[in-house]
Amino acid sequence: MYSRLFGRILIAVMIFRTACLAAQDVMPAPVIPVKPMDAVTVPAHLNPGMAVDLDNPASFLYPEWSNEYVHKFDDVPLPDSLVISMKGYCMPTDSTRITDRYGYRSNRGRQHFGLDIKVLTGDTIRAAFDGKVRISRYERRGYGHYLVIRHPNGLETLYGHLSKKLVSENDIVHAGDPIGLGGNTGRSTGSHLHFETRILGNAINPAYLFDFPNRKAVADYYVYQKNTREIYYKVRKGDTLIGIAMKNETSVANICKLNGISRNAVIKVGQTLRVN
Repeated sequence: MYSRLFGRILIAVMIFRTACLAAQDVMPAPVIPVKPMDAVTVPAHLNPGMAVDLDNPASFLYPEWSNEYVHKFDDVPLPDSLVISMKGYCMPTDSTRITDRYGYRSNRGRQHFGLDIKVLTGDTIRAAFDGKVRISRYERRGYGHYLVIRHPNGLETLYGHLSKKLVSENDIVHAGDPIGLGGNTGRSTGSHLHFETRILGNAINPAYLFDFPNRKAVADYYVYQKNTREIYYKVRKGDTLIGIAMKNETSVANICKLNGISRNAVIKVGQTLRVN
């Protein structure tokens, strides 16, 4: 009696397991959603065989050539993303010692938009890429003697605090050409090269492109993303952290985090704050 009952139970279990396996076989495979990627703009100059126009570099991005302003491109739309080639680069100085990094200077209440590399007065400063000199000026309370060069890859590089400039506006230069001599001019507390990399006036941390300690490029290509760019706000009379946050569609907590300040920090007119 017990053996027949045990046999029936065993048969029932086997039938149940078979039904479960069959049900599993017909279940649809899980679908993993694929996150769409932003379109990446690939400039024509990256295509093999395309000639590079050094007389009007990066014309695919900049609608005009002008010597009138340094970083103002408010009327030019930024691409969602852009591939920047590091092909043919040259380190702008032989020095590998970085004395001040890119980022917010809490002790001075302003943003540092480049890298400071220790050089001696008279050291040779070289063009980072082929390009054309767009700006050659002097700022007593700023960059001192400085140059801005526009390159076919879309970048503009700035070389500040020079003791002497060896090129003039509208000169065509090639990567590695001497363009100036290191110095201590302008708002500077010691001889060094202030080096910036920008696209349509928007600063990019040069450390994303150039590895100065190891004297090499970080990668063959750098992809600039519009939605991750840094945005800054200059404090005006009557501004408060709450008001600045509302104007820039962000939060006070985010502004404090980005700038290394507390919610009770005293902000001053003319101070530059990062808001994104």
